[in-house]
Amino acid sequence: MKKTLTPKERMAIERVKMPEQDPRHRIGNFEEVNQGLTEEQAIREAQRCLLCKNRPCVAGCPVRVRIPEFLAALAEGNLPEAARILLADNTLPAVCGRVCPQETQCEQVCVRAAKGAPVAVGYLERFVADWALTHPDKVHKEDRPEPTGKKVAIVGSGPAGLTMAGELARKGHAVTLFEALHETGGVLRYGIPEFRLPKHIVDTEVARLQDLGVEIECNVVVGKTVTLAELREEFDAVFVGNGAGLPVMLNIDGENLKGVYSANEYLTRVNLMAAWRNDHPTPIIRGKRVAVIGGGNTAMDAVRTSKRLGADRSIIVYRRTEAEMPARIEEIHHAKEEGIEFILLAAPLEILGNETGWVKGLRCQRMELGEPDASGRCRPVAIEGETFELEVDVVVNAIGTRANPLLTATAPDLKLNKWGNIETDEHGATNLAGVFAGGDIVRGGATVILAMGDGKSAATAIDAFLKQKG
Repeated sequence: MKKTLTPKERMAIERVKMPEQDPRHRIGNFEEVNQGLTEEQAIREAQRCLLCKNRPCVAGCPVRVRIPEFLAALAEGNLPEAARILLADNTLPAVCGRVCPQETQCEQVCVRAAKGAPVAVGYLERFVADWALTHPDKVHKEDRPEPTGKKVAIVGSGPAGLTMAGELARKGHAVTLFEALHETGGVLRYGIPEFRLPKHIVDTEVARLQDLGVEIECNVVVGKTVTLAELREEFDAVFVGNGAGLPVMLNIDGENLKGVYSANEYLTRVNLMAAWRNDHPTPIIRGKRVAVIGGGNTAMDAVRTSKRLGADRSIIVYRRTEAEMPARIEEIHHAKEEGIEFILLAAPLEILGNETGWVKGLRCQRMELGEPDASGRCRPVAIEGETFELEVDVVVNAIGTRANPLLTATAPDLKLNKWGNIETDEHGATNLAGVFAGGDIVRGGATVILAMGDGKSAATAIDAFLKQKG
């Protein structure tokens, strides 16, 4: 009989450290930085969980994974049971284990965080999900439920759409997922670099959904190939999860110079179109001095990508301090290890060009922090007369994204807010009967896990709607 650890014994176990590629080596490749835990490390870390009765970690998870249950199974070495619990609650666990900001969600409210380091829920989610991917014969095979005869269309194969697809397929509804690009995954594929989220992980997660009966049609641009009204006629319900794919512009002189990218275009060329490969026809400007403007995860992804493309200087230009950066702490830490330069309290004023229209520099304004704004962060204020120039040959704008009006422009009755995002109630229902929405098209730019939470919540609402419809 296995000994049950006492709370004191659990508290004595130190948090595991994630094995990583050496920074000196990884800046020359696009292989994954975090290498994953061994089984021994994962079991030991799971034993740190105190199995709290009030389960704050579950409340802190947007998709409500039964964290204590899957950790208890893992702690006992019962990997099939840990995988069964995790896969039942999370459609994309191998993705979440890599890119979800657990440190501000489930781990932040972990009881152990009050007296030290929280349980490494993210690392363990990744371990169990990866184990399930490599041991399909040992994982509980989901049976397809009896068909309900109801059909649901999902627009967009990003995290919200994929989560929605899995939830509804498990309820027996016929799901067809429409993707505008030639590959599935949305921002998971085009917006997150290989060194953070390998594409084969996305492919395997999507394949699991197809095993459940989800139909996927790529190269379908809803709003152009087909309209929302046409989908409403053909399907019993429609979920819109097409993201927020248009960049917020800098609106400064020089933004149209050659060598200026939006982060969306820059990362899409590299991630989706394989421009990082020397033998690939997709062009990318491999600048030697690259400035990325912004302080979020997308900015970190872009600047770390530029280093891997051969930049001698890869620079973050951010108008606040590091304390206000929205990027994950781990991403900032990895960036610093890789030699990324941080120029803080600086805002772009003008992109400078040479006589042939190519970028040659970036003129910036020195800033200081003033009073907090609506977000709660201190507002950056210009220091009069203090400017400086950076010698750069590529500038990447990573200050945010907004809704693409391609779909909504062809649905004039669909209610939008002042930013062009779709308005919904707390269950994801729009003002149009049978049309639901979630993710960035509703929230604006947000995280993968919040989009997944929207997809899971709206799936419950759609199921109720379909049952009521009869």
